[in-house]
Amino acid sequence: MSEFINNREKRIEALLSFSMGMMEGKDGKTLIDKYSEAIENITPHDVIEMEDRQVKKGVEVSKIKKHIEKIMNVFNPYLEKYEWDKPEKGHPLYYMMEENKKLKIILNETKEVIKKIEFDSEINKDEELNNLKEHLRKLQKFEKHYVRKENILFPYLEKKWNNYSPLQVMWSLHDDIRKGLKELLELLEKENKLNNEIRKKFGQLFLTMYRMVFKEEKIIFPIAVETLTENEWKEIQKQSLEEGYIFIDTPSKEDMIIKNRAEKEKGIESISISNDFSLEGVFLGLGTGNLSLEQIKMMINNLPVDITYVDENDKVRFFSNPEERFFPRSKAIIGRDVQNCHPPESVHIVENILDSFKSGDKDKARFWIQMKGKFVLIEYFALRDNSGNYRGTIEVSQDITELRELEGEKRLLDWE
Repeated sequence: MSEFINNREKRIEALLSFSMGMMEGKDGKTLIDKYSEAIENITPHDVIEMEDRQVKKGVEVSKIKKHIEKIMNVFNPYLEKYEWDKPEKGHPLYYMMEENKKLKIILNETKEVIKKIEFDSEINKDEELNNLKEHLRKLQKFEKHYVRKENILFPYLEKKWNNYSPLQVMWSLHDDIRKGLKELLELLEKENKLNNEIRKKFGQLFLTMYRMVFKEEKIIFPIAVETLTENEWKEIQKQSLEEGYIFIDTPSKEDMIIKNRAEKEKGIESISISNDFSLEGVFLGLGTGNLSLEQIKMMINNLPVDITYVDENDKVRFFSNPEERFFPRSKAIIGRDVQNCHPPESVHIVENILDSFKSGDKDKARFWIQMKGKFVLIEYFALRDNSGNYRGTIEVSQDITELRELEGEKRLLDWE
């Protein structure tokens, strides 16, 4: 039997050489012939290891994304053959795959609307253009699926995988989809017709979204099933219910049942329901008063701000839970490197802030953005102990839309 089948290290090195050759523009057919045995025996684990080595060799994420589809086109037929324990109803991944089925239906419907606009002379084009915009807005709601991956699934995988950098590449592709949907809507609102630029952007969007489903179900999900424990899936399950699903009915807690392999054989079912411990009755002396942990929790969560604390080792240790959030958070990010909470394109900004805080050069950083009709102020503050030692950073985000409009004075209470 071939060394490429039995020797995984040689197989990955061959796959890495193949992919780097493709990126360098070498003849594809020659490369495929040369590395055919490695390609024909590829596994999802090999793809992740190969891409991780690309990143560690210094290949830019933008370059990986530019060439990833032509490389995956060669791998896809062989990845299709990989056998894995597909999740049953009740498992978080089962519902993510159900979401993917609905997504593909909506993508196909969107393509049909485009065909009508392009080729059916009897339709009302203004109506169909509005229909096309509605389909794009519907596709934007799939954001919930990507957020659940980034903030719940990815943190658990990062703790188990040594080669998790491909997850950051996938996050960057999520952002490409977000950007593509936004740009298409803006162009359609402006042009109110299809032109070559819009057609090209639709082609790129469809390709990226369809291929994202493939990457999930043929690479990420199989490895996730094979590497995460039943207890970890139960935590993912609970947090997924809190985040909610899209395009499918959110299952009830009774529906969300995970059977592990040993329990399947015995016919026993285990349900993932866990409760936080009680915070009542514990008081802390804070120097300016005494509060229970429950009181502190209520105070923090009722402030009109999002608060996240990152310790001196760049680990996320806490986030507040206000009624309305600006940025998604889940319990899975606790203990996560803060750098992994951001897509590759913005990590350098986070690292610049933290480096400046640690060196003592800066103590505060401020940004403001407009999102979902709100003007949001985002501030970072360095935390230092009484000796001046750096002890971490807090991020505070606040909707200041109404505050920006304040003028004069208001001294009397007026609730009308």
